[in-house]
Amino acid sequence: MATEEIVLEEEEEEEEEKERMVTLGSYKGMVRLLRVKAEQEEEEEEEELDSFAATAASEETMLLWGMQQPTLSKPNAFVSQSSLQLKLDVCGHSLAIFQSPSSLSTPGVTGAVMWDSGVILGKFLEHASDSELLLLQGKKVVELGSGCGLVGCIAALLGGQVVLTDLPDRLRLLRKNIEVNLRHEDMRGSAKVMEFIWGDDPDLELTEPPPDVVLGSDVIYSEGAVLDLLSTLRQLCGGETTIFLAGELRNDAVLEYFLECAMKDFVIGRLDQRQWHPDYCSSRVVLYVLVKK
Repeated sequence: MATEEIVLEEEEEEEEEKERMVTLGSYKGMVRLLRVKAEQEEEEEEEELDSFAATAASEETMLLWGMQQPTLSKPNAFVSQSSLQLKLDVCGHSLAIFQSPSSLSTPGVTGAVMWDSGVILGKFLEHASDSELLLLQGKKVVELGSGCGLVGCIAALLGGQVVLTDLPDRLRLLRKNIEVNLRHEDMRGSAKVMEFIWGDDPDLELTEPPPDVVLGSDVIYSEGAVLDLLSTLRQLCGGETTIFLAGELRNDAVLEYFLECAMKDFVIGRLDQRQWHPDYCSSRVVLYVLVKK
């Protein structure tokens, strides 16, 4: 009897796992859904839903840290933050992304150098496009916290009409990288740079019409920034917007807080690493797809 119960429980877990695999937004691949509750979620009291969201966020972070064990892997596998330049072949072009290593000595400044999450997100976009799982050609794309601009450059090379945004003191380096890397005569898309501070009302150019795609790499870095980031995502996104966020697994509490808060307004799915670019995977990085409820 005990054996039968174990088999039945395993079958139920397998079935539940299958039900979690869904498509979200404009991405045609499968993602693993982070579910707050399986049924009748909208009929529950808000306090109970908050409790479900907290549980789901806690389970997700424990699963990630247990499964991927990020602290055991080498950081910065795809970047060298002491170098003045990062070179990367993508979309048939060789990109040269300038960095400012000296800026790392300034507290709170992290966007002037590349991180693995940005490289992984950019190469994921290329791989998903090549696999015909994601179409950026002609789509309006907004990138948040663009930093050095690699992800936005790749989105433009894939045909997106891209707006790269960041804080005022980050724009000089961002513009330089756009100018250096997007001079190609066969450019499929376009790119422009705009100042944008999370939590502020976005410029109408960003929201009218709403973007088809929003991108962000390493934007979940502190609890203090989470609510402003989510406020910005709510303001930017329409019902047809698909959000791709890649993050470094540094702090489980910060990620858990973000997921718990985000589940109130967004459906969230995690991309299995088998769907990333095969040459650009890391157990220190996670990639999520979000759509507005």
